[in-house]
Amino acid sequence: MRAFWAILGIALATAVCLDAAGPVKFSDVKLKNGLRVIVAEDHTAPTVAFAVTYNVGSADERARRTGFAHLFEHMMFKGSENVGPGEHMALVFNNGGTMNGTTNSDRTLYFEVLPANQLELGLFLEADRMKSLDITKANLDNQRNAVQEERRLGVDNQPYGQTYERISEQAYDDFAYKHSTIGSMDDLNAATVDDVATFFKTYYAPNNAVLSIVGDVDTAKTMALVEKYFGPISRQPQPKRPNLTEPPHTAERRSTIDDPLARLARVDIAWIGPPSGTPDAYALDVLGSVLSSGRSSRLNEVLVRQKQIATSAGAGSDDTRGPGLFEAFATVAPGKDPADVEAAIYEELDKVKDGKVEDWELEKARNTARRSAAAADMNTLQRAIQLGEYALFYNDPNLINTRVDQIVKVTAADVQRVARKYFTKENRSVIITMPKPAAKGGGQ
Repeated sequence: MRAFWAILGIALATAVCLDAAGPVKFSDVKLKNGLRVIVAEDHTAPTVAFAVTYNVGSADERARRTGFAHLFEHMMFKGSENVGPGEHMALVFNNGGTMNGTTNSDRTLYFEVLPANQLELGLFLEADRMKSLDITKANLDNQRNAVQEERRLGVDNQPYGQTYERISEQAYDDFAYKHSTIGSMDDLNAATVDDVATFFKTYYAPNNAVLSIVGDVDTAKTMALVEKYFGPISRQPQPKRPNLTEPPHTAERRSTIDDPLARLARVDIAWIGPPSGTPDAYALDVLGSVLSSGRSSRLNEVLVRQKQIATSAGAGSDDTRGPGLFEAFATVAPGKDPADVEAAIYEELDKVKDGKVEDWELEKARNTARRSAAAADMNTLQRAIQLGEYALFYNDPNLINTRVDQIVKVTAADVQRVARKYFTKENRSVIITMPKPAAKGGGQ
């Protein structure tokens, strides 16, 4: 699902990193087997952060085999040639570190933070599973069950879980972004060991990944260790990325969900937008801030505080390599009509299209972006993640130093232009979620 409201209308991936003392300096080299390695020294604290960003996400899956990328997020912790099941986590935690993995439509990410004197341990662990993941039926069954339980807890048995999943399903025609990252129960049940082994060989190769390292390290010594552990891993044929083109839409899409777990009605509206890293995407980031960043934002001020027809409201978008979604949502206040809430959202968008974007709103959006950049700068892991994703998505890790400038340059005219361009009736997808009354019990 697309959790776009990570930081008050400015997508989390929009936050960029500007070092307080100047730009982030890094080396950027590629091994003979195709692995791209980015190293940024930071001697502030004796820690090191690793991020391995694989060029595979749910967009790379095919019909009836969804959920593989997310399944691998789990499978990659089940052991490899020299690491037993669960040992990866145990070694990281026992040495004072942290670790995890995440999957979205465009990439799969694994990361660790360790004391700097455990640099070699982190490299060994990541290289061993890239080279020799232990793919067995027992491991597959175990992690398939874990993913299915995650789906039950996080989607099937959560208020608005159906809504979050339907947003992409209804808004997109292209299969790559249409299906959810977590996949379907039927597809997960149908996965075989051969399916999983083929997926691993295709996508989990050095030439399909970026390794980024940030922390208290020496670049030359680090690269020697990287060559030691990753250099011998064989490259594979370069996989082909899917066609992410979304055909123009010609009519509004609309549906209603009766949700027995929801206590309040909810309005969700999604418009097909541009890929990230484009001028239009930056302008939409600013628009997201104008609409929903903080108490003074337009949706909160009008829907929540003045009209009191919604208990919360927001808007924004995620980073995507293909056409993205700009989403607006509002939780309907008790006793209020979802139709009035939907109409109020359109009214605020029309004010952007036909009215004026105030200077203070633009400055607030710029300050929000700068604040996000400063927050990211405090965290070596966030820098490692951003360097990897910018290299993978845009072939430009230096965006870590320049991307916030693109937001700062957005003008009021830019905001109005993208509002008029994308916020059309034909381009929108609307989902109304209604609480489903509890079934009346029988009896005398």
